[in-house]
Amino acid sequence: MGIMKNWQRIFALLIVVFLCIGCSKVPSTVSNPWAIISVPTDSKLLDIAFTDNSQHGFLVGGDATLLETNDGGDTWKPLTLELDDPKSRFDSVSFAGKEGWILGEPSLLLHTTDEGSSWSRIALSEKLPGSPIAIYALGENTAEMATDVGAIYRTQDGGINWKAQVEGAVGVVRNIERSPDGKYVAVSAKGSFYSTWEPGQTSWEPHNRNNSRRLENMGFAENGQLWLLARGGQVQFSEPNNPEEWQEAQNPELATSWGLLDLAYRTPDELWIGGGSGNLLSSADGGQTWEKDRDVEGVAANLYKVVFFNSDQGFVIGDRGVLLKYQPNIAKTSSPEAG
Repeated sequence: MGIMKNWQRIFALLIVVFLCIGCSKVPSTVSNPWAIISVPTDSKLLDIAFTDNSQHGFLVGGDATLLETNDGGDTWKPLTLELDDPKSRFDSVSFAGKEGWILGEPSLLLHTTDEGSSWSRIALSEKLPGSPIAIYALGENTAEMATDVGAIYRTQDGGINWKAQVEGAVGVVRNIERSPDGKYVAVSAKGSFYSTWEPGQTSWEPHNRNNSRRLENMGFAENGQLWLLARGGQVQFSEPNNPEEWQEAQNPELATSWGLLDLAYRTPDELWIGGGSGNLLSSADGGQTWEKDRDVEGVAANLYKVVFFNSDQGFVIGDRGVLLKYQPNIAKTSSPEAG
């Protein structure tokens, strides 16, 4: 009798799960343009970058994870660097041509001028406000570095000297993002407000969030718009070039229990959002309507970083060594125009 009741409970639970899956009103994508790439690590992956050769790139993460590809990201091999702490975490990697930078913890900065064939370590001041969290390669011997309290520094001599770009700090941030034209946006650690800075300003400009939902992440579109992801699966876009004026908030999938974690544009109109529990959403009209890639839902990972280097080269980074690669040929053959 007890066995029968247990089976009844299991059957009822399966019905609930089936109904919950079926109740999603977000249309499915025509096909899945993302391939799951096997990488030789299960450490947390944090960032990815390519040299001016789109086939040659690097992937970094926790436990001093440094992986290299020479075939555009289809296969990756591990590299080992001699470090004081083998458990160092590589947070950020960036390349401008053959010159690249890796930023990590604790206070770790690596520099290469030969596409990663060799790396030199650059000492960072112990008086640096906050912990470095992001590095941006900008050209020959030139890069910008940001810390988790909003300090921004620039070097123009290969990391020998650094000049502060902003006075004071913005407070501890949960994430920080730089636009191609040098603007920054930072979300406060508790998601209660955000701050912006652009070249020429002496300090960060704080902004209140425009509703009660805590901010999760923010970044820039190519046209100067800001985008934000908020708790409860909400996405919102600012009016172009005006961070104080926001368009109506959207919920791509209503009543969702998973969060939206990162957003990236593949083209000026097509964008992708990664979320918790293997959720991946796309919009082909600048965020007005949404589709869901249900083939990726089976990936047991939070998809917390989405990157496109150009319209044909993109990656999604997730927990536990999960890496997805965009396949343009599949996307093109499945598009309405291709039919």
